[in-house]
Amino acid sequence: MKAMILAAGLGTRLRPLTDDRPKALVTVAGRTLLEIALARLRTFGVREVIVNAHHYAEMIVEYLKANDNFGMRIELSREEELLDTGGGLKKAAHFFSGSQEPFILHNVDVISSIDLGRIMRFHTEQKALATLAVQERESSRQLLFDEQGLLCGRQTGSDNVEAEMAKPAAQAQALAFCGIHVLSPQIFAKMTEQGAFSIIDAYLRLAAQGEKIIAFRADECYWRDLGRPESVVQAALDGNVLSQLT
Repeated sequence: MKAMILAAGLGTRLRPLTDDRPKALVTVAGRTLLEIALARLRTFGVREVIVNAHHYAEMIVEYLKANDNFGMRIELSREEELLDTGGGLKKAAHFFSGSQEPFILHNVDVISSIDLGRIMRFHTEQKALATLAVQERESSRQLLFDEQGLLCGRQTGSDNVEAEMAKPAAQAQALAFCGIHVLSPQIFAKMTEQGAFSIIDAYLRLAAQGEKIIAFRADECYWRDLGRPESVVQAALDGNVLSQLT
């Protein structure tokens, strides 16, 4: 089983923690975000991972070498210019070529207890192009899903009233994305965007064309975005939970 970890961002929200290191090497309770993500993936059977990198990329290379790649086959996708989530994934397409198996796309700066095996099974059963782990919680950016759980739009802003619909829905539910996806490799042939682009933009375009982009509800799971220093501190205080994730 394969996966990609999105780790190329500058980590500006995490400053000053990222002044001298990439966000992937920020630590929580003595463990780097990259180690935590890799351990989670390994627990669910992933043995091959590609990690994109830009900010302090050489530090990630040395870190992985010093830790023997944590017993996994790991490839680094270097981005000379930041390609955003969609562009970064598209650049790594070669890593998944020749396989028909779905793969996991995981942000490096989120930790969760989401059952990756269950989301993989759900994705396969639903015959989806992409499956997005989502929760019903407050967020300034929400994805909209119709009655069948299919992506139909998004809304942004502090009051979440600015809706962008990809397709009509009689009743759309707003859910917060968790930064964990499962994708079928067929996604690469359908990603017509070039250069730097958001994977969410691609999802909305594909949803408008009738592709199956579906929600996986993870409301009961622990989840934390580690995009800010105070979130890193709080995650360390959640030590008992964190120790159970891997």
